[in-house]
Amino acid sequence: MSESIEDAQTTDLTDDQVDGAEDVPAEATDSGPQEPTEAVKPTPPAATVLLLGSGELSRELALAFQRLGGVVVAADRYYAPAHGVADRSAVIKMNDAEELTALIEREKPRYVVAESGVIAADALIAVAERGDIEVLPAPRSIRLSQDREGLRRLASDELGLPTVPFWFAGSVEELSAVAEHAGFPLVVKPVVGAQRDGESVLLRPDDVEPAWQRATTAGHIAHNRVLAESVVEVEYEITMLTVRTAGPTGPGVQFCEPIGHRQVGTDVLEAWQPQPLSPAALDAAKSISARIVNSLGGRGVFGVELLVQGDDVYFSDVRIRPHDSGLVTLRSQRLSEFELHARAIMGLAVDTIMISPAAAEVTYGAADAGELPAEIGAVLADALATSESDVRLFGRPGESEAPRRLGLALATAPDVIIARDRARRVGTALRKLW
Repeated sequence: MSESIEDAQTTDLTDDQVDGAEDVPAEATDSGPQEPTEAVKPTPPAATVLLLGSGELSRELALAFQRLGGVVVAADRYYAPAHGVADRSAVIKMNDAEELTALIEREKPRYVVAESGVIAADALIAVAERGDIEVLPAPRSIRLSQDREGLRRLASDELGLPTVPFWFAGSVEELSAVAEHAGFPLVVKPVVGAQRDGESVLLRPDDVEPAWQRATTAGHIAHNRVLAESVVEVEYEITMLTVRTAGPTGPGVQFCEPIGHRQVGTDVLEAWQPQPLSPAALDAAKSISARIVNSLGGRGVFGVELLVQGDDVYFSDVRIRPHDSGLVTLRSQRLSEFELHARAIMGLAVDTIMISPAAAEVTYGAADAGELPAEIGAVLADALATSESDVRLFGRPGESEAPRRLGLALATAPDVIIARDRARRVGTALRKLW
């Protein structure tokens, strides 16, 4: 679908057109005073949306913008899935401020949308300060999404949100001291990087150095600090998809029904909606989500990650863009997380109406996971034999990292328990492809 834009060419009149013009009767121009005609307003140009990050989820977002009349420019460091559906595309180093600024100057978008955590945030802040281009969700949220330390200090120290006990360490020795003080088990994460990228669970002192190495070498941004968290017993891990919009009376937030999720080993993420909560826990989840999202500012979908134990709710993290746990909304809601994100960014009305309980399973694989077999019909037939089911198969990108998404199983049902069972059956059948 990507195409180049060529300058329009002026077409010369043909002889017939010229002759026709000469044959117009003179009286047609002498018919007396004419009724004044209203000036035709020029059609405003379509909004150009520059997506910084063009993976599989960005592909869905690109389509959502296009369905609302947006012209999408997809950028990434390699030829990525969203490039295949975008109106224009670019391959650049998004963490290179000069390259990123040059692309923005060339495309002159109305909206710059961060869809990756590997972006030159300072360049985007400079662009936003000019005032002629909107950087979304917001420059502040983009910067903090790359900095778990800054985000956690915002949540805990500035906003006073409840969190599990946490510490930061800048060396193996500091991490050893934290482990000795906090005890085991202990979760160690890099201060930058994707969810679960470089994450380890420490069970004994000998785990400290390998965990440090794994965390500090993860991702594309150099760093030498880690976040360590105590492990607490929780009933649920949930995502509160929170939509921040700008209306006539000012900013507002809307909440999707809570999405429960759990990691199954290293290669499957299970998600379902709704996750029932007690009234007190639901109120706390909404309060925490609204406070962190309003502090970050901007417009769009934010995935607030929370830990729930009874009526107690703890802040864990926040995603500033549609993410994997929200893929269940492709079937559970009237508007998916991608449609909500696009509408909020473009200043359009949104709703978070859930139309059916649903569940999803995302299957991941190694960076070198093989291509799909030539004949997949039998596997798809088996997977889709489950009632109210659907699947998505993700193409292999030009470059890939572990873990990468291989496929998505979706199912709806009258209640969430049946939906989860159906999604598991679909996912199990689908994984025969790999």
